[in-house]
Amino acid sequence: MPYVIGEPCIDVMDTACTEECPVDCIYEGARKLYINPKECIDCGACEPVCPVEAITQDRHVKPESELHVEDNLRFFAELLPGRDAPIGNPGGAHSVGKLGVDTELVSEHAGNA
Repeated sequence: MPYVIGEPCIDVMDTACTEECPVDCIYEGARKLYINPKECIDCGACEPVCPVEAITQDRHVKPESELHVEDNLRFFAELLPGRDAPIGNPGGAHSVGKLGVDTELVSEHAGNA
């Protein structure tokens, strides 16, 4: 997985990154954005536009953010609350729209929600 979005995105969800992504691989949950690891082309266009510096390459994630590498995978691979099937690889975030659901890690994160 080339890029991941970490904890600083929770309850902020500035979508500048989605506008920069040339392959539309950044999906919107209820409280956080997620990068689809199968669709990301590792171009890095999203990283510099994030105002809260939540985006980084998976191999450069700070130790306190390592949970978000696996959590990002879970968002696409596991069944999330209220869904009939895992999100998988739908081929672009705009084709599915706002998903309105998050992983357990994000849902249980203390914050503004």
